[in-house]
Amino acid sequence: MVEAALVQPRVKLVLLEDLLGAVRANSLWPMTFGLACCAIEMMAAGASRFDLDRFGAGVFRPSPRQSDVMIVAGTISRKMAATVVTLYEQMPAPKWVIAMGNCAIGGGPFSYPGQYAIVNGADKILPVDVYVPGCPPRPEALIQGVLELQDRLTKQGRTNLLRRFGRFPEPAAGEGGSRV
Repeated sequence: MVEAALVQPRVKLVLLEDLLGAVRANSLWPMTFGLACCAIEMMAAGASRFDLDRFGAGVFRPSPRQSDVMIVAGTISRKMAATVVTLYEQMPAPKWVIAMGNCAIGGGPFSYPGQYAIVNGADKILPVDVYVPGCPPRPEALIQGVLELQDRLTKQGRTNLLRRFGRFPEPAAGEGGSRV
């Protein structure tokens, strides 16, 4: 006889929020929106060599009403700031922002005392979820930023999922948290 404790249930129930988080994380639709030189790297991440579509975020949408991720790629001038905020407000909820490049994170080389034309970081005008540093950041860095956003949406993290399938070993006692 098989004990009841050894029998695995055939149907597992999950919370609806966990299921929606997994669906949202694997179907991100970024907006086609580039402000400066980092946009070239964003385009390269979506091209065939790096293929952002393999990670569930490759369908760049032409309209803010069809997208749920804004990748701020480049320098935000004060004249452009109102347009950036308007585009963000037109996106349907839930929506996320990735700041890509040193200019989008903190003004980059254009940030100095007394300057008046550049916004010193996208977080001054938008709620930024993920920062991708670099000048310009490589396409792999943007892919890492998308993976970080997906980890935050699923709440369990991609590294935990890969650990379950034996791709990453469990951390030794006393080591820090999971690192990709």
